[in-house]
Amino acid sequence: MNSEKPFSLDELPPVTSWLCDMDGVLVREEHAIDGAQDFIDALHEHEIPFLIFTNNSIYTPRDLSARLSHSGLNVPEEHIWTSALATAAFLTQQSPKSSAFVIGEAGLTTALHEAGYVMTETSPEYVVLGETRSYDFNAITRAIRFIEAGAKFIATNPDVTGPSEEGILPATGSVAAMITKATGKSPYFIGKPNSIMLRAGLNKIGVHSEGTALIGDRMDTDVQAGIEAGLRTHLVLSGSTTKAEINNFPFRPYKVHNSIADMVDVVIENYKEAEETGLLDKLEKDREEEEMLRSPGETKFDAGEDKKDEKDEKDSKKKLFDKFTR
Repeated sequence: MNSEKPFSLDELPPVTSWLCDMDGVLVREEHAIDGAQDFIDALHEHEIPFLIFTNNSIYTPRDLSARLSHSGLNVPEEHIWTSALATAAFLTQQSPKSSAFVIGEAGLTTALHEAGYVMTETSPEYVVLGETRSYDFNAITRAIRFIEAGAKFIATNPDVTGPSEEGILPATGSVAAMITKATGKSPYFIGKPNSIMLRAGLNKIGVHSEGTALIGDRMDTDVQAGIEAGLRTHLVLSGSTTKAEINNFPFRPYKVHNSIADMVDVVIENYKEAEETGLLDKLEKDREEEEMLRSPGETKFDAGEDKKDEKDEKDSKKKLFDKFTR
């Protein structure tokens, strides 16, 4: 019988890595929110691991980095994590280098291509639905027929609408509902509130949930996903959820703040505490030991790297070496 007592989140070690939502936290209507660059600067200055995440699957990290730069924020592309990247990581775990029929933009197709997936219209293993600017009826029809024939249905995120200058637009969740109605098959959604998106992000930067906190502006996506991933969650009131609406949910964020500007001191306080207690030195030592144990062909992009593929790659390199050294 397990006799361990429940513990308070305040008993966890200082936060040494951060996940932060983009829209409503760092930017609003393509304008930087006060304090956003100060927050990012604090992370860079103290070399704290972090990711900026978004359910948006249209753009590549490079595109989003450029868009943030236009808003006045300097966020390198390697610090951006999208639902498209999370989808590629998930599919790599499930069925490495397989095939998919894809409805989506460059953010999704690029992520799948870099993961070794073949995009095809001939007997795909998966139908992958992402956000796009123009949904094609013929493409949706093909998706329906592939799913009816046995293809597995994956969608990048469940958002039913998205913003535009003219008003709301139908998003991934709306089109997924139409396909579900036609096939009777519901997709597996990768993006938040599914915590798998955050867990894949933790794997990418090589950190653990107990030392990571999340910052978001929505209770129904950000905070829910963070709680389910075992993270301390900080809700900022600069986006979707108001203070009065918090009580409408059966769960609570760890802390509530007015905006990202309030998080700068929180980041620095946690860093100093981790430094004073020797936690940073311990984490650095653990990372060095992990790198020493990691085989040369293995990466930390995804915890589910296929060992067979690694062996095949080594065999291929050996054959190539032998060919040129005869």
